[in-house]
Amino acid sequence: MRKSSISTAEIARVARETLSFETLRPGQEEAVRALLEGHDTLVVQPTGSGKSAIYQIAGLLLDGVTVVVSPLIALQKDQVDALEAPELPQAVAVNSTQPARERNDQIAEIERGTFQYVLLAPEQLRKPEIIESLKNANPALFVVDEAHCISEWGHDFRPDYLALGQIVEALDHPRLLALTATATERVRLEIAERLGMRSLKVFVRGFDRPNIHLRVDRFKTEAEKQEAVVHRARWSDKPGIIYTRTRKAAEDIVSALADEGVAALFYHGGMKAAERHEIQERFMANKTEIMVATNAFGMGVDKPDIRFVFHFDVPESLDSYYQEIGRAGRDGAKAQALLFYRHQDIGSQSFKTGEGKVEPQVLEELAARIADQDRPADPEEIGQEIGLSPRKLTSALQRLTDVGATETLPDGAVRSTGAADPGEAARQAAEEHEARTKARRERLEQMREYAETSSCRREFLLRYLGDEYEGPCGSCDNCERAAGVPNVDTSEGTRREVV
Repeated sequence: MRKSSISTAEIARVARETLSFETLRPGQEEAVRALLEGHDTLVVQPTGSGKSAIYQIAGLLLDGVTVVVSPLIALQKDQVDALEAPELPQAVAVNSTQPARERNDQIAEIERGTFQYVLLAPEQLRKPEIIESLKNANPALFVVDEAHCISEWGHDFRPDYLALGQIVEALDHPRLLALTATATERVRLEIAERLGMRSLKVFVRGFDRPNIHLRVDRFKTEAEKQEAVVHRARWSDKPGIIYTRTRKAAEDIVSALADEGVAALFYHGGMKAAERHEIQERFMANKTEIMVATNAFGMGVDKPDIRFVFHFDVPESLDSYYQEIGRAGRDGAKAQALLFYRHQDIGSQSFKTGEGKVEPQVLEELAARIADQDRPADPEEIGQEIGLSPRKLTSALQRLTDVGATETLPDGAVRSTGAADPGEAARQAAEEHEARTKARRERLEQMREYAETSSCRREFLLRYLGDEYEGPCGSCDNCERAAGVPNVDTSEGTRREVV
């Protein structure tokens, strides 16, 4: 690896000659320098602030491969495309869409050091041959993109991210960079802990998106709410996204929009991957005006001209809400974020937080079965034997791991640590699960407080995220109401102003 005594001028030269940057953006040089000095680094900056350039520049200034873990194939493709300038070393994405022979050839080339940047999904790191290939390539930098996915306290939690800490250690702990657009202090702590980050430096930049107008409209019935979201979408500038909690709601709203002559598509996790990809591409290419989707849609969608993000249902947390509304107005032009709210929606979401609970006796049986194995166990086999769904199995294993009773190996197998007998491990795991359920309910309560506050919404949201912002912002419904600005009644379905 190169020495850490690289000048500011050298960092700027690399950025200019390889990435065509006239100047570095705020926060980029500090993060690059932290990595060059040997620090594991966590960067929390809004989307569009240039986080990817941090690893692109650092990767050029370090001797060795840069490994980038990215959760979506579309994201990997975008990142590889960005690295295909003639001045840059070769980059490759390894994912499940490739034929086995092509993937095997790439693995061999990685080991030979052909590629400077290797991008892959966390699922690929379950494969011992890929771990071995990466280790032989002597990685200098390990990057975790969308790092909030590792945290159960945040949003977009993905169980496959939980093994990344063990992967980093299996690769002899290269310098570690975690990137995310949204992370409260609690989420940042969990990211650092789960990844085993050392000599940590954290860089957090402002979350404010002043061009996004914040608003909440309140309703008594679901029917009123649907009528309002359809009318509002019809008369708003487009393109836009409408988020729903359920597939049925997404399909119903698309049907209602069609009756109004508005082109819209629905998107949810129950659709085939090829169908989801086609629908996303149509939206990105402006072949449809509105996407109506569950929260399965959005990560990796970098469409700069989205003019509105509406939430037909209450998100599970302010973390999720901020991440989703942040997809609007990335071009800097005015955009709107509107929550269609019924107080009853909070009760419905609160009920959901109790789902996935695993009873203590089931936790004890799971811990006992793992402890009885004379070698690392296949968790799916044990889960099937005791009748656990994949979701509950993941939750149960994570609770046992959190209390130190089990550990997950890079290949996905689990083994007992022997730190506690199965009964005690189950008791501790049940307490941990209850603590997390309580925290999810607290996050939902914060969402309710945001929806029902009469003060500046921007101040409420940014203070939750850790920004010391002080209202009035002048660009939310509450601040405008206080200033006497005329309101537009969503239920009217027209652009006329009403008091």
